[in-house]
Amino acid sequence: MVKPPKDRYNAVWLIFFMLGLGTLLPWNFFMTATMYFTSRLGDDVAELSDVRALAATSEPDLTVQMSNATSLRLVTNVTAADAPRNVLQDKFNNVMTLCAMLPLLVFTCLNSVLHQRISQNIRIMGSLAAIFLVFLLTAIFVKIHFAPLTFFIVTMVKIVFINMFGALLQGSLFGLAALFPASYTAPVMSGQGLAGTFAAFAMICALASGSALTDSAFGYFIMACVVIALALLSYLALHKLEFYRYYALENKAVTAANTSNAEQETKVDLLNTGEKISEEGSMKNPTEKPSIIRIFKKMWVLALSVCFVFTVTIGIFPAVTADTKSSIAGTSNWGTYFIPVSCFLLFNLCDWAGRSLTAVCMWPGKDSKLLPVMVAARVVFVPLFMLCNVHPRRNLPPYLAHDAWFICIMLVFGVSNGYLASLCMCFGPKKVAAHEAETAGAIMAFFLSLGLALGAGFSFPLRILV
Repeated sequence: MVKPPKDRYNAVWLIFFMLGLGTLLPWNFFMTATMYFTSRLGDDVAELSDVRALAATSEPDLTVQMSNATSLRLVTNVTAADAPRNVLQDKFNNVMTLCAMLPLLVFTCLNSVLHQRISQNIRIMGSLAAIFLVFLLTAIFVKIHFAPLTFFIVTMVKIVFINMFGALLQGSLFGLAALFPASYTAPVMSGQGLAGTFAAFAMICALASGSALTDSAFGYFIMACVVIALALLSYLALHKLEFYRYYALENKAVTAANTSNAEQETKVDLLNTGEKISEEGSMKNPTEKPSIIRIFKKMWVLALSVCFVFTVTIGIFPAVTADTKSSIAGTSNWGTYFIPVSCFLLFNLCDWAGRSLTAVCMWPGKDSKLLPVMVAARVVFVPLFMLCNVHPRRNLPPYLAHDAWFICIMLVFGVSNGYLASLCMCFGPKKVAAHEAETAGAIMAFFLSLGLALGAGFSFPLRILV
């Protein structure tokens, strides 16, 4: 047997990390920029309410002198955070999550069909190019005025398109990573974790710059374009590396072309997994494509586990957590930075740390019963966050109103999400035979997306219950 070449300078590992960053960066940039989007949705409404308020005062000349909504808010000493929200602003987080996760689920499912008909290069490079164009349009639209309803619709359409191509990219990338040793799924997960951290940090820098909101948002989305372009260039460089060619090209070609090797692998697989040789269709056609149902039976616990991890996470984040208010800010700037720092940045840093931890520690093992128990225990975060200082609220009292409660819960929430999800994604393809690994990776990506979609659906009733 030919000895595998070395991954010189960890180049393939780093490129997988960069591609993982590119898969979730689009969603995180849109999610973290909720302050910008909601302010655009309230422009006309805020302007109308301010005009009416000023018209009722004894200084009518002031209304004539001040025509834009931002200036009026300054004069009347009413900040955007204190202004009442309209319907579009109130439902933005929920609808945004739903418009992101449903296309992600549908196109992850379609990816299992498309990967047999469309080459890997077209799926990955085409998806990155399409995402780049959507971000470029988003940056351009920052400078163009839209009516609130039109802006809402355009934004949701962009989110749908970005997650359609993101699903194709993610499914293709996990399928590709499954052909490599188990440690090469970890950089994909770690890169996805960094995507959120990078987006949150970029938003905080934009706020701290003191620039006008439109100027900050323009630079913010242009930065996303640069990162996506770098991911595309990284994938082009990947094909020149010997380590990549050995696992992704040579082994894959041998498995597909050599009938005797396929038959031998099938026999070894059946012996290792304890299945009977007479299992339906297993030996009749050894070159037949791996059965999705048979593969799922070997890894269903891990598939459902990763699904549940993200159902809990997306059900509560950001639909509930992004509406949490600081209880100690008073008149300080902490109220402005509370959600960008304590919600988005803290979650993504902890999520990244959890994903990266699997590179040095993979406990419990892939066959451990403790892993699904730890996954199920995360449901406790739902009531904990609902009892924090979320506003507006209608039903539950804020028993955990202090900022410290929110920060501590968010810390454990983020680490557990990253670590448990990464464990499941790494172990899943290793529960099956080598020639079934790519299909197993696609199945795990589907259940990850299913969890995201279910979480998006549950976010509506959870937010209403608060």
